Parts: sequence; structure tokens; C-alpha cells
Amino acid sequence: MKSLSKRQFLKSVAGISGSLTLSNWENTFAQVAHISAPELAKKEEFWVQIRKGYTVTPDFIQLENGYYSLAATEVLEKYIEHIRQVNVVSSYYMRTRMTDDKLVARNELARLLGCTPEELIITRNTTESLDTVISGITWKAGDEVIMAEQDYGAMLDMFALQARRYGIVNKLVSIPNHPKSDEEIVGLYEKMITSKTRILMVCQIVNITGQILPVRKIADMAHHHNVEVLVDGAHAFGHLDFKISDLGCDYYGSSLHKWLGTPLGAGILYVRKEKIPGIWQLFGDMGFKDDDIRKLNHTGTHPVATDLAIQDAIRFHEKIGIQRKEARLRYLQHYWTDQVRNHPNIVLNTPADPQRSCAIANVHVKGKKPDELAKLLMSKYKIFTVAIDRPGVAGIRVTPHVYTSTQELDTFVKALKEVAG
Repeated sequence: MKSLSKRQFLKSVAGISGSLTLSNWENTFAQVAHISAPELAKKEEFWVQIRKGYTVTPDFIQLENGYYSLAATEVLEKYIEHIRQVNVVSSYYMRTRMTDDKLVARNELARLLGCTPEELIITRNTTESLDTVISGITWKAGDEVIMAEQDYGAMLDMFALQARRYGIVNKLVSIPNHPKSDEEIVGLYEKMITSKTRILMVCQIVNITGQILPVRKIADMAHHHNVEVLVDGAHAFGHLDFKISDLGCDYYGSSLHKWLGTPLGAGILYVRKEKIPGIWQLFGDMGFKDDDIRKLNHTGTHPVATDLAIQDAIRFHEKIGIQRKEARLRYLQHYWTDQVRNHPNIVLNTPADPQRSCAIANVHVKGKKPDELAKLLMSKYKIFTVAIDRPGVAGIRVTPHVYTSTQELDTFVKALKEVAG
């Protein structure tokens, strides 16, 4: 594929203004439609223009976007507009429009995930989604669950609570930061399975290292042993290009305020159709049949503007395109990790194989505790990261987003090398 010269490329994106209107976006992407996603990922001039679609703070370099990422400016403005519009008519909206509008968002999310709307509900976050499943299973003493030490702490806590309450047995594997193969990882989980194993929980992307796990292979193996599979996809939806059928799981949860760019407080829960009757709802809503996933969605009165903004976030997400987005995020991660991977005092806790990670990476500087390193980067260099100190993983998590510039990453690399000596 023929590449554009820098002058041609700048000309093709020159029509984008700071506000990035719909017509500007359409014109811009039409001009670069022939450029492959991996090639476009390297075109810094293009992504500098994309950055103008966000209100990025000038006060520090934001490299902790995995916890909660910026909503694009146009999504944020629509969100504020939704708040105003709902407030004007208040309970009239809630009683006459809320249910229908939420169904539209639910249908759009199901389309993105590749499932039926009857298998998906909108929640507030991944923790709520997965906890709904974990607390909804009819447990009996001695039931076994397999998970990893590196899984999200809230999920580990929820299973610990079920162990206290019902006497289930939680069995932990430890995921290597640099696996030799998919089969090595699959084997770790398989060795833990017994006739008492009910559920296997696995992260699609390990939140503390960014490692992408071979979920489909793990799910196929687990199903061979009649074990159900619960997937923590908190960091995958809106980040990686996939459909739920690619994973082969029974249950899936994700957050929308991380990579899809929805304002804070939205998530999804997918339950395979035939599994819905077996999950008890957390709250007593008797308005739905046992096989209707909406029985799990009784949240009471909540801020509906967030649900309305989901549609706006999806539109913005699809303007960029998931393939372009994933390619850029992977490029940004390797842009900085490739510069420090062989440094004698720097240890990367994220695989070098591009297919085993995307935006997220974890780095350790020898002689520096994670918390010490994170505080130093912020106080001296104005770079915000998050300290991670978990079994097998000690370092800081670094999470760029599409609005992160390579110039910011250059500043980070320079700081990291100075600290490492």
C-alpha cells in the first residue's frame, strides 16, 4: 500500500478544527480511508488532530487512562445536555421515555459486542456486572472456583465472601508475566480443575500488566471439563477488536468509562441465553421471568444521563473505528516500552509479543518501590501513573489513550531513564 508523504498527509487532515465537527470527521476519515490501521497508527500528525477532540489537562501528563478515561468533548457536551433535558421534565421523562431510550443503548451495545440484546444489560461497572453473576449462583459447600492471583481485587474479594458464606473453595493460579505459549497458560488453569470445579474466572486483559490472555482456548478447555467460564473484560471492550463469540464464554462483564469513552458510571453484563435462568437476581424484582436477563437489572432510580450518553460515546468510538483505535493503542505502548525494554535497571512486566498486549503495560525500576516510583514521577516530572504491588507484579501501570501524544511518551521515557540511572 502506497504511503502518503508528510505534506500530503497534513493536507488530508488540515480540515479538522479544534472542535472536530461531524462534517470535519467524515471528511478527514474519507481522506485516509485507504491507509491501513497499522500504518495510520504511526501518523502522529493525524493523532494530534484527534487529540483536539478531547479536553486534555495541561497540568500533568495523564498515563493512568485505564481506570477512567476522558470522554471526548462532544460526548461530554451531549452528556451535559442530557442532564439539562431530563431535569426540565424530571419524572415525566423517567416514566415515559427512560425505558425506551435505555433499550436503544442496550441494542447498540449488543451490536458492538456481537450478542443479542436479550443477553445483555447495562450496569454501572465491571465489578457490579461480575458480582451479579458471582452472587447469583446457587453455591453449595465444597464447590470449587479457579481464578488468578493477578485478577482484579474486587472479584477476588467477592469470591472470598462467597467462601465465607457458603463454604466454596477458591483455587488460585499465578499467571507468568512472560509466558512461553498459550498452552502454558491454559495448562495452569487446567491443572487446577477437579470434579468439584463450578466456575473458572479469567481476565481478557490482566488489568495490572496489560497481558492479553488466550480466553477462547481457556474457555474451550474449561467447557471440555463441564466448567463454566466468567470473563473479566473490564479493559477490553472498546480497546480490542473482538466479538463475544470469539471468546466462547458463559458470562462477560466490562466497563464503558474506560475504553469506550462513556461518562463515568456505565458497564455491561453479558449472560449466555441458556445460563440466565440459573442466576438469581440481587434485588427482588418480580416483574420479569426467570429466563429474562432484565431480572438482573433492578438498579432503582439512577442518573439516566449516563445511559443516554452511551449512544454518543458509541458514535464517537465508531468515527475513529476499533481497528484504528486498537492499532494506535498498541503502537503507543510499544513506542515507549521498546525504548526501555533492554535497560539494565528497568524491568517490564508486560510481554514483548505485540499480540499479547495492547495499550496497557507495567514497568519496574530496580531499587524503587512501586509507590515510591509513582510519587517521584508525579512530583518531579508531572507524570501521573498508578503503583501496583501484587503477587508477581511490582511496578507502575502505564496506560496511554488515543489522545496521548508520542511527545508525552518521550518525556516519560526520559524521566524513567533518569530515575533508573
